[in-house]
Amino acid sequence: MISVQEAVQEIVKVAPFIQESLSRGIINLSAFAREIHPEVEAIVKKEIKVGAIIVALKRYAIELRRNNVGKINFLKQIGDLTVRSNLTEFTFAFPTTDVLLAKQNELLTRIKDEKDTFCTVSQGVLETTIIVSKNVEGTVREIFEDEKLISNFGNLSSITIKLPKDTVDTPGAYYTILALLAWEGINVVEVVSTYTELTVIFRDEDVDKAFSTLKRAFRT
Repeated sequence: MISVQEAVQEIVKVAPFIQESLSRGIINLSAFAREIHPEVEAIVKKEIKVGAIIVALKRYAIELRRNNVGKINFLKQIGDLTVRSNLTEFTFAFPTTDVLLAKQNELLTRIKDEKDTFCTVSQGVLETTIIVSKNVEGTVREIFEDEKLISNFGNLSSITIKLPKDTVDTPGAYYTILALLAWEGINVVEVVSTYTELTVIFRDEDVDKAFSTLKRAFRT
């Protein structure tokens, strides 16, 4: 049989913003308990009092605050932030593997002497996304002119975040960073990662606010 505590955690875990609000102590527990009361009863399959849900929420909030200590320690390990501007993103319908590799190689060969040029290629199941500096935008259009262009965004900027090496073994590491942006209402266009770097792509009008938000959090 599922307990009230387990039912409450099951409901809250699929609502990240509620979870975050609980950990920060900025949610009205009584009002929220009344709202999820029918759902909790459906899960535990019996009638329960709203007071029992409030107690369960308080206990879960304490657990979340303990976990926040780990998040804060992780944020303190974040390294430098590197900002780039004048980026363009292309997404093409996925061509054959041989064609894709040949065109990627041609792109890298033709831009290798361009100074301070940003270029990243993300290969999905049905799509390929290329993000480049604006100065080589024409080169991408020329090389991939025979491929189906699904989307194209200009006026983009990026922030590259230097991560500690143990990030791959840190649960919720990327969520911790992206949640900071979400709470501030900052839209993320794209996310690209390597072993110790996370690059987040924004529209130009959002990058200054994003940089300030991340810098403030990493100094906490």
